[in-house]
Amino acid sequence: MADYYEILEVSKNATKDEIKSAFRKKARVLHPDVNKAPDAEEKFKELGKAYEVLMDDEKRQMYDRYGEDGLKNSGYDSQGPFASGFGDLSEIFNSFFGGGFGGFSRQRDPNAPQQGQDLRVNVELTFEEAVFGTTKEIKVDHLETCKECNGTGAKKGSQPVKCPTCNGTGQVQQSVRTPLGSFTQIGTCPDCHGKGVKITDPCPKCKGTGMETKEKKLELKIPAGVDTGSKMRLSGEGDAGKNGGPAGDLYVVLYVQDSDYFKRDGYNVYTTLELTPAQAVMGDEITIKTLDGERTINVPAGTQSHDTLKLRGAGISVVGRNSQRGDHVVIFDVIIPNCKKLPEEERQLYRKLYELNTGKKLKEGFIDKIKNAL
Repeated sequence: MADYYEILEVSKNATKDEIKSAFRKKARVLHPDVNKAPDAEEKFKELGKAYEVLMDDEKRQMYDRYGEDGLKNSGYDSQGPFASGFGDLSEIFNSFFGGGFGGFSRQRDPNAPQQGQDLRVNVELTFEEAVFGTTKEIKVDHLETCKECNGTGAKKGSQPVKCPTCNGTGQVQQSVRTPLGSFTQIGTCPDCHGKGVKITDPCPKCKGTGMETKEKKLELKIPAGVDTGSKMRLSGEGDAGKNGGPAGDLYVVLYVQDSDYFKRDGYNVYTTLELTPAQAVMGDEITIKTLDGERTINVPAGTQSHDTLKLRGAGISVVGRNSQRGDHVVIFDVIIPNCKKLPEEERQLYRKLYELNTGKKLKEGFIDKIKNAL
């Protein structure tokens, strides 16, 4: 037969506080929701029986003298509090101790200053606005302290009154019946929600909330170099605080449209430059569009498709460091002309080039045959 002191791992002189502490510790380990061992349920029921007996002075005295049989012979229920099942740990601790896993929870003072809620707004930018920076006017709906009642929620000329349910304390006591008897719990007053006062004559403008929704306009200075997903924090531009607390913050999330010409990767930009075979073979000077305007570049002779030319420092400015920029990478793409659309003079030149490169002569009418096939 199990020894209740051994089950709880306490001495026979243990105080009730020591027994409570031991039960909490063992319950966290043995509860079947946590412990998946086959005998966990049975061990948890034994734990409940041990706790129930040792926390009751009469039962404990009887147990110390005559053991578990003495309890049965004296007519005490020996099934324990969990004979017909048990809830989760939080429910058990609430029933036994009036608190959750960590013990008694501390209520937040509803009358203490509270910071207002943070807000978020999305702003869409063109590619150019993101690259060079811009100024945007944005509109934000937020909560402000009601000017009619100065945030009290009460109609002008009236005042909140002491809550009759909790007598102004903001808390009420409740008796909870458990398998171990009745326990008293202290909770937030459901009538005044812990404030200790009630508004009997609410402000007509804010309906007793002390807050009103207002639209405000803000000038947003967006730095050069931002990209999709960039965030800006505007301190104190969120909802107003309560009970004199500070306002929340406004977070602006930026979304940048794609460019038809530039492809962005971080602070680098990429463009594609199409070349004719002659330009690729002989090289060329070509004017291209960059972020800083038009610029002439030299195409090296013998350029192949997918070769690149890097224009250092011609990319996007690093946010907050305008003197530091990424690169502009030009990707070459050699375009093979469509024989069907070539002027006769060019076809003849390609025919001569073919014969020079292969050492073979094209048969008469071969080009026309290809042209017709296309």
